[in-house]
Amino acid sequence: MNLNYKGYFSIVLMAVADSNYKFTYVDIGAYGKDCDSSVFQRTIFFELMTSNQLKIPAPCPIDSTSNIHFPFVLVADEAFGLSEHLMRPYAGHNLTEKKRVFNYRLSRARRYVECAFGILANKWRILHRALNVSKKFSKDIVKACVILHNLVRTKDSQIYDIDVYETRTLQDLPRALCNRSSRTANDLRDRFADYFVSTEGSLPWQLKKI
Repeated sequence: MNLNYKGYFSIVLMAVADSNYKFTYVDIGAYGKDCDSSVFQRTIFFELMTSNQLKIPAPCPIDSTSNIHFPFVLVADEAFGLSEHLMRPYAGHNLTEKKRVFNYRLSRARRYVECAFGILANKWRILHRALNVSKKFSKDIVKACVILHNLVRTKDSQIYDIDVYETRTLQDLPRALCNRSSRTANDLRDRFADYFVSTEGSLPWQLKKI
């Protein structure tokens, strides 16, 4: 999500959201001119993910009827690099039916984070305009909006844990290169694609949506 700052440039809100439209991690402060993949690779979240310190649950059966174990993964759009912990769509236009089904199913899952951003911006309308304040104060405003968003989503029942980190000084960091997909990550994406077109994992309407 790009947020305008004083009308001169924009800062990025990079976030992870769950299926309840709550933010579980945000990183605020990267410049909007940088590509999403580069911004992501400069976050603490990326460091924890690549060093296996995120405490991701162990692989388990994807449903009660299957004995095949799948790992837990994040879903993202085509701007991000494919990895064992992050699934992105298949690229290209002339895709097989299986790959188009996978892209549709991944897009359905990604709607949660897209809707979370929409709910955040529409609830806290200060995010609809340029923030005519200092950069530090603008980041504090966005952090406050994110935390209030989570509180509203839980209906004030309890404070939802959220990790809020500021991006390090980007001028001092080399531009990150997009990760090349590993063979393991490609195989894992193919496994998900196979499951989504199988008898156990398919949806009755999915072929009408691709």
